[in-house]
Amino acid sequence: MKNALIVGTGLIGTSIALALSKSGVTVYLDDRDTTAARTAEALGAGFLAPPPDRVDLAVLAVPPAHVGAVLAVCQQKGLAHVYTDAASVKARPHDEIRTAGGDPATYVGGHPMAGAERSGPLAARPDLFEGRPWVLTPSSQTDRAALNQGLELVSLCGGVPILMDTDAHDQAVALTSHAPHLVSAIMAARLAEAQGEYIRVSGQGLRDVTRIAGGDPALWSDILTANADAVADVLEAYAGDLDRIICALRAHDSDEEPARAKALADLEELLWRGNRGHARVPDKRSALPTEFIAVPVAVPDQPGALARLFSAVSGAGVNIEDVHIEHSLDQPRGLVELLVDSGSVTSVRRLLDENGWAWQEDVPLV
Repeated sequence: MKNALIVGTGLIGTSIALALSKSGVTVYLDDRDTTAARTAEALGAGFLAPPPDRVDLAVLAVPPAHVGAVLAVCQQKGLAHVYTDAASVKARPHDEIRTAGGDPATYVGGHPMAGAERSGPLAARPDLFEGRPWVLTPSSQTDRAALNQGLELVSLCGGVPILMDTDAHDQAVALTSHAPHLVSAIMAARLAEAQGEYIRVSGQGLRDVTRIAGGDPALWSDILTANADAVADVLEAYAGDLDRIICALRAHDSDEEPARAKALADLEELLWRGNRGHARVPDKRSALPTEFIAVPVAVPDQPGALARLFSAVSGAGVNIEDVHIEHSLDQPRGLVELLVDSGSVTSVRRLLDENGWAWQEDVPLV
């Protein structure tokens, strides 16, 4: 693979771009979100420009509902020889390709099974996919050359390729990702109106269970509706277990010994099943800090200025959690808001002073 186009510069798209660039592939970037695209370019993920010729591979790192339409547009423009995507739902995009006027022969579905607590290009890493499963879902119409290109992509990113049927894939992620996200959201929703004194006694267990509830609601709404039936099947199984445990807990204070014994047995059986299931799940990384400060910085409208700013800050050991760029074409400079951990603000301000960057007063996030 000599060159590639990445459409969508969020966490996954930018991570793929970084991995390919690191492997010597010339990468071009495209995104309707100009801030995300410029950030990805500044990080060294690729070039924010249309490719001069048809590239070997285009990766569509867009939500599931948009894969079919974006693929059709890209194919009509002749942007690449082969196309793949990174959406977490596979059956729906496959079905919508022909409806949108796309060509299934040059397309192979893909889903890298990796992610992070944060979203956006600043959370991207070139090693995000190393050793991680990367599902490919070729259809009966997929050319062998397209599948081979998909396999090369996985190899260049350090992933482990797994070939799956689209329906099997969607059932698997409904069980392991989509339904758990909804359960986390349901539990977190109970906290929205809870008394403050109750929240103050929360511990690590609550943070672990509700961590993924902080995901982007618009993105997750798109994912869940694209895989609605499979997710509903998993939730129905959850509901059966919940009904059984509710009955067991209600019966715990029964005056009848057999009822109490059955209630205890049902409760312990579920807890033991939970132990066995938990033993099959890899450990997760701890959550990242959640208190951030926006530090506005004036950046000159010069080639490489944004990259120099990112390099200086990250080189000082400070993580940039997010970024917002305001730029007017008739102005000689733009305003960049760096979102950093509140404990790093003093270091960032000192670093900016030492390197001649003009910064404004910090903006606390509430």
